[in-house]
Order: sequence, then C-alpha cells, then structure tokens
Amino acid sequence: MFRPETPVRLRLWTALVICVALALLAASGLLLSQVREQVRVIGGEAAPQAATAADLYFALSDLDAQVARMVLVGDAAELSGSQLDALGTYQQRSRQIDEDLQRSLTTVTGQADRAIVLELMHELAVYRRWVWQTLTAQSQAPPQPPGRLPPDALGYYTQATNVLHLRLLPAAERLRDAGESRLDRAYAAKGTTEAWAVGSVLVLGGGLLVLLVALQVWLARRFRRWLNPALALATVLVLGLTAGVCLVVVAQGQRLSAARNDHLTPYLALSQARALSYDAAADTSRYLLSGNLALYQQDFAGKSARLTAVAGDLDDGGQVLDRWLGYQRDHQRVVALAGSGRTRAAVDVVTGIRRGDAAFDFSYFDAAVGAAATARKAGFDTALRDGERLLTGWPLIPFPVLAAVVLLVLLGVRARLAEYR
Repeated sequence: MFRPETPVRLRLWTALVICVALALLAASGLLLSQVREQVRVIGGEAAPQAATAADLYFALSDLDAQVARMVLVGDAAELSGSQLDALGTYQQRSRQIDEDLQRSLTTVTGQADRAIVLELMHELAVYRRWVWQTLTAQSQAPPQPPGRLPPDALGYYTQATNVLHLRLLPAAERLRDAGESRLDRAYAAKGTTEAWAVGSVLVLGGGLLVLLVALQVWLARRFRRWLNPALALATVLVLGLTAGVCLVVVAQGQRLSAARNDHLTPYLALSQARALSYDAAADTSRYLLSGNLALYQQDFAGKSARLTAVAGDLDDGGQVLDRWLGYQRDHQRVVALAGSGRTRAAVDVVTGIRRGDAAFDFSYFDAAVGAAATARKAGFDTALRDGERLLTGWPLIPFPVLAAVVLLVLLGVRARLAEYR
C-alpha cells in the first residue's frame, strides 16, 4: 500500500545514518591522530628528555669521581696508568656532559627548565676552573705521597667538589625531575585521549550499527525484502571499524604502559643508581684525600644503603647487588688501612686492578648495572616501535571505510526511493 510519508521517513533515516557516520569519521580520525602524536611526543621528546637528564646526572657524578682519582694518585710514577685512565675518563665525561646539555636545550619545554640548563652550563664552567686550579697547584707543589694533597690543592679541590654537590648535582636533579614529570604528563594525556577515543568510537559506532540494523528491519517490514546487501555490507564495515579502532587503541596503550613500567622506569632508576654508585665510590677517594674525615665515611654509608635497596628491587638475578656488596667490602678495607696509618696501602687498594681491589670490583659492578640498564632501554625502544607500528595508517583508515559506508547506504535506499517516482 502506498504511504506518502515513506519517502520522507526514508530520507530522514538516510540523513541520520550519514550524520552519525560523519561524526564517527571525525571522532575516530581526530582522536587516532592525537594518540599517534602523543606517542611521538613520548618517544621523541618526553622519554629522551628524561633519559638525557638521567645520563647528565650520572656523567656529573663520574666526572667528580675521576677528579678524585687524579688527585689521589698525584705524580706517583707507579700509578701513572691510573692517572691516565682517570684523565681519559674525565675528558670522556666532559664531552658527554656537554652533549647532554646541548641536547637538553633542544628537548626541554618552558623557561624554568631552560634556566636550569643554563645554570648548569655556568656552574660547570666554575667547577672546571676549580679542577684546573687543583691540578695546577698539585703539579707545582713539591711531590707528595699518594693520598696527600698540598694545602692549596686541597683547598681548590674542596671548592670543586662543593660546587658539584651543592650546585651542579642539585640542578641536575631538578632537571631530571622535570623530565620525569613531563613524561608523567605525556602518559596521562595519552591515557585521557585513549579513553575518549574508545568511548567515542563505541558510542558513535554502536549508535551507527543500531541505526543500520533498525533501518534494515524497517525496510524489511515496509517493502517485504528481507535482505538489503548494501546495508548489510555497510553494517559489517562499521562493525569492523569500531572493533578495529578500539582494539588498536587499547593494545598500543597496554603495550606502552607495560614498556614504561617494565623497562623505562627501571632504566631511569638504574641510571640514578649508577650515578649514586660513582658518587659513593668517589667518597672512598675523598675519605683518603681529606685525611680520614668522618663525613665521607657517613656519606658513603648512606649512599651504599640506598644502592643496596635499589639493587634489591631492580636486580632480578642478584648480580648487581652481589657486586656492589663486593665493592662495599673493598671500601671498608680501605677505611681500615687508612685508620691504621697505612695510607699508601689504602691508595693501592683504591687504584688496584686485580680482583679484590676497589677499582676492579667497582668496574665489575658497573658492568652489571650498565648491562641491566642497556637491556631495559632496549626493551622500551622495542615496545615503543611496536606501539607506533600498531597505529600506522589507522588515523586514515576511517576515511575510506566510512566513505564506503555512506555510498552503500545511499545505494541501499536508492532502489526503494525509486519506487515512489
């Protein structure tokens, strides 16, 4: 039976379906693009900023440790190998620090963080000047036995290490905290976008599916045709797009969250622990240079306790913890020798390269920490690339799919509207 309102209702159905399809297109395309951009920010800006700041803190700690080694051995001919090694490492860390500072200038956001980087550059110049004066005063003074510094050189060295511990390291820590805070904000923003993406696509995609099914039911009842192939195919496409977008967003979110928890956070913690270990090892040398000042023994004890706790939390196999405890025993041996007046023997333990000597055991410990940190960093990089690959092409996929849906809907209702002409 002919009903004049049928073409009008059919056109309204069609217009509503197309409007919802366009809304789904806008929401899915925009939100997927935003998720992809936020992944890029995490992998290309926030995570590198945090990693660079952690590396800077480590390099500064080792820089002062190498200065302590250089002034500890002095001009002793039999320890010239240790002197050259310390000098070479000092130069390497200096280049590393300069590169980290330049990289930080390009990755930090905000004037406050940039001001920290500029402050670090200024204080680093001051620190290097005190180091140069220390080495100059030591070389110009009458020869001293290893472990003893001329008064002028000791004064300059004290100024240098004070600049490092009271200015450089606190500023580097602020920069590190700023990098980690930015990383937290980037992850939080991505999580919010993911929630909006999944929610919007589920609501709009689900609504579009309901409309398509309802339209087919209405057409079946009104025109006695049980299947409309074009609308059926459009329904399948919408279902596939809705499920695909939700699965991709959830999968990459889970992968990047796991990458952060399982790899990036432990990597940053290991980097901090490595920096702390170099500073603690330098306390062994500072203890001798200061004439057995109890302050450095107390500092070492506090840092060692923190390292033991961190190593116990992060070291699955116990290798890092065991090796640090080995160095801790070396430190106590140095303290005992120095306490009994055997400073030269204590210096030999600090600089020795045989198993059971401090330099060897610390290198053995550092190799384990470095390997663990490298593995964690590689795991994060792999997971990040996997997450980026999951999103490849998805911001564009809704366009052809929903364009096809709109064409299929128009094709599906065209034959029915033709019956009223």
